[in-house]
Amino acid sequence: MKSDKFLIPLVLMALISGCGGSDGTKSSASSSTSTMSNFSSNTTSTGGSTTANGGSGTSGGSGSTTTGNGSNTGDSTTGSNSTQNILTVTVNGSLCSASTSGSYVNKPCVSVTVCSPGSSACQTVNDILLDTGSYGLRIFESALPSVSLTPVASGSGSLAECVQFGDGSSLWGPVRMADVVLGGEPRVQVPIQVINASFGSVPASCYNADSDPVAAGYNGILGVGLFAEDCGSDCTGTAGNGMYFSCSGTSCGGASAPLVKQVTNPVARLPEDNNGVIVQLPAVSAGGTRSVNGSLVLGIGTKANNTPAAVTRYQANQYAEFYTSFQGTTYSSFIDTGSNGLFFTSQSSLVPDCGSHYYSGWFCPASTVSLSAVNKGYTGSPSGTVYFSVGNASYLFSTDNSVFSELGGSMAGGFDWGLPFFLGRTVYVGINGTSSSLGTGPYWAY
Repeated sequence: MKSDKFLIPLVLMALISGCGGSDGTKSSASSSTSTMSNFSSNTTSTGGSTTANGGSGTSGGSGSTTTGNGSNTGDSTTGSNSTQNILTVTVNGSLCSASTSGSYVNKPCVSVTVCSPGSSACQTVNDILLDTGSYGLRIFESALPSVSLTPVASGSGSLAECVQFGDGSSLWGPVRMADVVLGGEPRVQVPIQVINASFGSVPASCYNADSDPVAAGYNGILGVGLFAEDCGSDCTGTAGNGMYFSCSGTSCGGASAPLVKQVTNPVARLPEDNNGVIVQLPAVSAGGTRSVNGSLVLGIGTKANNTPAAVTRYQANQYAEFYTSFQGTTYSSFIDTGSNGLFFTSQSSLVPDCGSHYYSGWFCPASTVSLSAVNKGYTGSPSGTVYFSVGNASYLFSTDNSVFSELGGSMAGGFDWGLPFFLGRTVYVGINGTSSSLGTGPYWAY
């Protein structure tokens, strides 16, 4: 549940069985949006300026209706434009909607264009949460008023999905085929989740399904994590996977889902820049800033603008995890733009919890604490030390800023390198089974 200041740590790592990864947090309430299964602008939008989180923002949410290829460069020939594989990322900036952001801090937003399959009817949607901890595109139906998407069949009914997150929320809705345009790349046809809590009958296991973009804190999620499908083989052979359902009328029951019908990371279906992504965000000084702009670069080593240099690759396992050693304990860990803080277990004497109900789950040391941890590939090597700081969340939230490098909160039994980790870094996300000069995915590199 997101509070009005999103002051609750939101780790949205999706708690889905399967071989996949996880996602982070959202809001000053901590938030993370990742699905743990297979293991989450060329438009004129309505609205004015963001007031709660700083930076200019669109409050209209859904963006604009377009015709043709869905964007001014959507059907450009691969390789003909040196920037066609770059999407702007605004952290609490112009691509984030004021109506959904409220007090949501460290919120990375992108714009995505969705088209009716094979049609010129397209909708460009802002306020899409960039999530390296989940897989696939999920957009609220209310943000797609101008396109008609094709249901994905499941037995005698249609396929639907429930994605559950670490903050206790979930997303429910049908799976639909859509043409998706990322930046200036050619459109690709993939299954997406159309979020609609009133579709069919929400399974009892799909608790706390977000009802609308305001409740969720975004218009949608673009999952560009380490895997192509959001559940993988764990959902192909059994109907009791807890994630996919077949719906006829208002009746919905568990269903298996072959890979071709699962919600799919659209990056993995691009004709050329399909082996991963690069997230580039500028550094932020202590105390934070109102907003920052960065880039999501599609592909690794496929063009001159995404060639790796001077980075270390950390191999991940089938659960999109590697290892982090901190204060004498080794944890499973992940790197996630969808989490709005650094979440980990720590000695209360070193970084105490804020204590108050409103800020519970966030760390509130008396003064900023400098810390370090060692990240290791899941095989045990390579290893590298990460230096980071944790500040007083209560103080940070009292400022007019919305982007913080020192925001941290508690997490039992794991280490979540959320959005603050990306500030001042170039982070590579290598998709499972694909290759680049860095090696074969799944991996992170920075």
